[in-house]
Amino acid sequence: MDTSLSNPEKINPTNTNVACPAGNGSVSTVQGSHQSPAANPDATLGRHVARRLVQIGVEDVFSVPGDFNLTLLDHLIAEPGLNNIGCCNELNAGYAADGYARARGVGACVVTFTVGGLSVLNAIAGAYSENLPLICIVGGPNTNDYGTNRILHHTIGLPDFSQEFRCFQTVTCYQALVNNLDDAHEQIDTAIATALKESKPVYISISCNLAGIPHPTFAREPIPFSISPRLSNKQGLEAAVDAAAAFLNKSVKPVMIGGPKLRVAKACAAFVELADACGYALGVMPSAKGLVPECHPHFMGTYWGAVGTPFCGEIVESADAYIFVGPIFNDYSSVGYSLLLKKEKAVIVQPDRVVIGHGPTFGCVLMKDFLQELAKKINKNTAAFENYRRIYVPEGQPRKSEPKEPLRVNVLFQHIQKMLSSDTAVIAETGDSWFNCQKLKLPEGCGYEFQMQYGSIGWSVGATLGYAQSVPKKRVIACIGDGSFQVTAQDVSTMIRCGQRTIIFLINNGGYTIEVEIHDGPYNVIKNWNYTGLVDAIHNGEGKCWTTKVYCEEELIAAIETATGEKQDCLCFIELIVHKDDTSRELLEWGSRVCSANSRPPNPQ
Repeated sequence: MDTSLSNPEKINPTNTNVACPAGNGSVSTVQGSHQSPAANPDATLGRHVARRLVQIGVEDVFSVPGDFNLTLLDHLIAEPGLNNIGCCNELNAGYAADGYARARGVGACVVTFTVGGLSVLNAIAGAYSENLPLICIVGGPNTNDYGTNRILHHTIGLPDFSQEFRCFQTVTCYQALVNNLDDAHEQIDTAIATALKESKPVYISISCNLAGIPHPTFAREPIPFSISPRLSNKQGLEAAVDAAAAFLNKSVKPVMIGGPKLRVAKACAAFVELADACGYALGVMPSAKGLVPECHPHFMGTYWGAVGTPFCGEIVESADAYIFVGPIFNDYSSVGYSLLLKKEKAVIVQPDRVVIGHGPTFGCVLMKDFLQELAKKINKNTAAFENYRRIYVPEGQPRKSEPKEPLRVNVLFQHIQKMLSSDTAVIAETGDSWFNCQKLKLPEGCGYEFQMQYGSIGWSVGATLGYAQSVPKKRVIACIGDGSFQVTAQDVSTMIRCGQRTIIFLINNGGYTIEVEIHDGPYNVIKNWNYTGLVDAIHNGEGKCWTTKVYCEEELIAAIETATGEKQDCLCFIELIVHKDDTSRELLEWGSRVCSANSRPPNPQ
């Protein structure tokens, strides 16, 4: 990567559009420059942070301004190739950075001290749980206030500025408190390197009076950013491969399942390489959907126990050996701990560790290296896939709607399926969209994201903003429930401001349907909004936005035709009115099992 950056003569921002690039997806690029830089007073802390973000692939930062970060934002937007996306609140800024990181490999947000930091904290925790490298930058107090007995605004009224820092310690893998220029360079670089190496968020607090001060360590052409590559222990790798090959090669009908940690290990291609070599029946855990090409000839679908793809669970749980690559087994992915798996049959491959049955365990073995080497020693065995083909019965189609019959959710997703291509991506909100989107068959190149481990309702609005900003050539299709939308609706305005072309399907069924199926009560019913009216008010005649309400299949077909035709360059918001009890079969089954797991009585003392 060419890390030489051309910079303006002054620190006054050259990119005056502080919200978004002018056109959809058009972004400033890093301008390669091999000129010898003159001494420049703009070699500041703020510009160093900006250059480092550009160097690691960040072109957009998501921010909410506050008095402690304003000077820092001046220096960030002065950097060619870096756009500032102003968000409506810090939670959505964090969610947007999360969505951006899913497509770009890293994301960044900028907020102010404590009131902003604690507001973004939930999104940072979600990114931590999903193993996403995210740079959370906070504008901190003036350096002269540290060590005094002063009480500052935006705090809880105590002369202790560490509250925010301590909160971030549990949801980030590194915390940098930058209140001294002499070690600022080291702290910032260490934080960014740690985020990329650990694939987790980091916290960087920068005192508000430091961002604009030149310092010799912030050279105009900084040393290129680099991270020492992680390597497998050679002997451990050989031993792990030999043991796994011996274990799997003696099995009769082995299967292979991909998990969400394929992303953090950057091992998706190696997973496919092994799948090609072994011939096993192939599936993914629900949170790994989109990481494995569904066009693979041996792909069965989603392994999610009783609520997964039909016949996939039966083949997996009847296998005499299975290799799980990057799995996370929690109460949600195990359907209330009801999976019928046996540890003695399993090879578990984590990003840096391999476990075979009840043992042995091989550490310091990288997933990518292990899969590539195992592919060379594995015997081809198609028995499980052949059995799958024998028992497989094609899925039926939803019952045909009567004229003007109220819209059913299964009919909706039948039409969404037809919209998918390599030029689209799907964002699924927590709720019944998890299950309905899981059944979509993704064409090669079609993106897919949802937040399963953390499961924070409202995540999808900010994540859609960030994801769409990171892949401007794709059209994002977001499936969001009304309850979730009410949490984070404001940043539809930022999507419009950025000229994004997302299609949002707002499923209005009057409440928190996923909670209803776990445990019902009056608290799961929400106040109905005029959602299209709300988005029209947010639009306010500025930018490109089109809204419509849909009550039946005929109106849905017309809405999709308009969204993909006449209004293809607009943000399209389609509100779908469906019955409150119209849910997927899978949610009904999953909800009852999770309810059972949640309601287990205490163990006897």
